Amino acid sequence: MVYKVLTYTLIGIEAHLIEVEADISHGIPAFNIVGLPENTIKESKERIRSAIKNSKLPFPEHRITINLAPADIKKEGTSFDLPIAIALISSSLNISTENLRKYLIAGELSLNGEIRKIRGALSGAFLSKKINLEGVIFPEDSSSEAAYFTDISVYPVKHLLEAINFLKGEIVLEPAKPKKNIASQNPLHEIDFSDVAGQFHAKRALEIASAGKHNVLMTGPPGSGKTMMAMRIPTIMPDMTIEESLETTMIYSAGGLLSNDKPIINKRPFRSPHHTSSEIAIVGGGTNPKPGEISLAHNGVLFLDEFPEFKRPVIEALRQPLEEGVIHVSRASISVTFPANFLLVAAMNPCFCGNLGDNSKPCTCTYAEIQKYRKKISGPILDRID
Repeated sequence: MVYKVLTYTLIGIEAHLIEVEADISHGIPAFNIVGLPENTIKESKERIRSAIKNSKLPFPEHRITINLAPADIKKEGTSFDLPIAIALISSSLNISTENLRKYLIAGELSLNGEIRKIRGALSGAFLSKKINLEGVIFPEDSSSEAAYFTDISVYPVKHLLEAINFLKGEIVLEPAKPKKNIASQNPLHEIDFSDVAGQFHAKRALEIASAGKHNVLMTGPPGSGKTMMAMRIPTIMPDMTIEESLETTMIYSAGGLLSNDKPIINKRPFRSPHHTSSEIAIVGGGTNPKPGEISLAHNGVLFLDEFPEFKRPVIEALRQPLEEGVIHVSRASISVTFPANFLLVAAMNPCFCGNLGDNSKPCTCTYAEIQKYRKKISGPILDRID
């Protein structure tokens, strides 16, 4: 008999339904996983074997075939450990197939059977709600984010045995309760725009930019306060709406950047990548594309200090997100779209030495050097800055 367990895989920030099918047959003992699994899933075989045995559960010493359907979607990540383990031992423990079809199950297993945090729990919870499941079985450390925005039952588990006993009906688990007081518990910004003394014209310009979401380029000598003011812009932006908080939290969840103490993003993000950052780090990507800095700044501020020092491809890659509010990342086998609706705040020196216009220090740059420095920022990018 083939046992099926429902789980998901992330493509971008969206969760896609995956069926884990386990077939145990007579023959030479073997453990094979098919269905376009990536290396992290292929390596999970030994983790799963150790977790089952160390939990004092029966591991079938037969020919084991695990299929991840549909087979045309590439699967990656460690969240398949728990559903594969449950599908494997369901036949030995007589777990009802009806019970298995009620829940979306995901979790990474340690060698002793403990269940670790996963990426994209919030997206998985929304998927289970969309397909009308009774609930989800997720690691305890991932349960808070999944429970906050959805009204579906999120059952937190710490150990493989706990998940098995729940599916067998031997124990009752209380669904995770959303921490509705998280917003009030989060500390206020440690810095504030009111901290800035002087700079009245610059502050006025940044206030208008924040209110109307106008992209800004600040030019001035080192020490003039460009970075200090940029860091304080999120404190004068409007509070995030529930929809904005949800979308931003899903991005951080897909990137594995949430903690159980702070499972939601309810403050405007402020991202300040270094000017040596690669194009993939800024716009997102990889073999299995993950959100980059422009997506992590979604509904917040992306601050690019020393703007001309960024690599030319990185600067030019900002054209699409500045125009459309999204970034399309295409790879050989997959194409995903990440949200990237951010306020761009860029800062630069007026010249190579930084002293142009500074009355206390003489500029040592030639006219040609100044023009060369400023031409690092192309016209199409400047057109997108207000």
